[in-house]
Amino acid sequence: METTSNSTAKKYSNIKLFGGIAKGIVSFVLLFLFVAFGFSKTLYYLIQHFTANEYFIFILFTFLMGFIATVIFFPADYYLEFYLEHKYSLSNQTFLKWIWEDFKGFLISIVIGVPLLLVFFYSMNKFGALWWLPFAIVLFLFSVLLAKIVPVIILPLFYKVTLLDDEILKERIKELSKEAGMKVENVYAFDMSKNTKKANAAFTGLGSTKRILLGDTLLKNFTTDEIETVIAHELGHYKKKHIIKNIIFGAVLSFLTFFLMAKLYDLSLSWLGFNIRIEIAALPLLALWGILIGVIEAPLSSMISRKYEYEADEYSVKATNKKDAFIDALNKLTEQNLADKEPHPFVEWFFYSHPSIKKRIGFIKTL
Repeated sequence: METTSNSTAKKYSNIKLFGGIAKGIVSFVLLFLFVAFGFSKTLYYLIQHFTANEYFIFILFTFLMGFIATVIFFPADYYLEFYLEHKYSLSNQTFLKWIWEDFKGFLISIVIGVPLLLVFFYSMNKFGALWWLPFAIVLFLFSVLLAKIVPVIILPLFYKVTLLDDEILKERIKELSKEAGMKVENVYAFDMSKNTKKANAAFTGLGSTKRILLGDTLLKNFTTDEIETVIAHELGHYKKKHIIKNIIFGAVLSFLTFFLMAKLYDLSLSWLGFNIRIEIAALPLLALWGILIGVIEAPLSSMISRKYEYEADEYSVKATNKKDAFIDALNKLTEQNLADKEPHPFVEWFFYSHPSIKKRIGFIKTL
C-alpha cells in the first residue's frame, strides 16, 4: 500500500503530467482549426492594413498568435503553475511575483526570439526549399552561444547568484571537479527559495562560463555528504562527455527535424488551400508538423537521457564512495520535489528524462 506521501506525490505528478498533455493536445487542435478555417488568412489580411512590409507582418502575425494563445491558456497555466504549486505547498511566490517572473521570461523571449524569427523568414525567402539548412545552422550556433551566456547574463535576471560561503563543501566540490578533469574557480549558490520549496543543483555554461550552481533549498536541507554526491552526479555528466554528446545528438536531431518539417510542410500546403511556401498565413502548418515530429522523437531523447543518468549515478558512487549518502540525497530530492517514485512504465518510457527513483536506487545498490 502506498504511504500518504507517495500517494500525494503520485497525484500531484499525474495532474501535472495529464494537464500538460491536455494542454498540448488542445494547442495542436486549436492551431489546426486556426489554419483550416481560414483564421490565419484573416489575421494576415488584418495586419496588412497597417503595414506592407512582409517581415514586419510576419513578426506581428507571430506576436498576435502568441498573445491569443496566452489568453486562451492563462486559466490552465494559472492552475498548473500557480494554484497547484500552492495547493501542494511547493511555491513561495505571490500571484504578482508569479506574473512578474513570467513577464521577465516574455521579455527575454522577445529579445532572443525576434532575431531568430527574422533569420527564419529570411531563410525561407532567400533559400527556397533549402531554407531549413541555413536556419538549422544558425539555430545550432545560437544555442551554443546561449549556453555560454545563460549563467552569466540570463540566470542573474531571475535569481540572486552568490559565491558559496561553505568553505568545506567548496573544497570538496573543487577536489571532485579536479578528479573529473574540470577546472572550477568558484562554486555558486542561488536563491531558489524565492520561487519554490523544491531543491536542485546544476552544472551550466560552456568554456569559461562553466558554473556549478546549488539551490539554497538544497544547501539548507541536505548534509555535506549528500550535496557532495549530487554534485558528483552532475560532474559525472561532464566526465562521461554527456554534454558534448548531447550537443552533437541535439544538432543531428535538430537538422533532421527541420528537414522533415520542410518536406512535410511543402507537401501539405495544397491540402489547406495555400499556394506558396512563404505565405505567412500558412506558416502555422510548420508548427503543427514540428509538434507531431517532436512527439515521435520524444521517447528516443528520453531513453538516451535516462541512459546518461544511470552513468552519472554510477560515477557519483565511485567518485565519492558514499553510496548511502547518495541514496539518501535522491530520496530527499524526491520527497522535497514531490516526484512520483514509481510512475507507470509507459509514462516513464515516453516522458521521463530521468529513471524513476525506485529504479535509480535499485541500480545504485547493485554497484
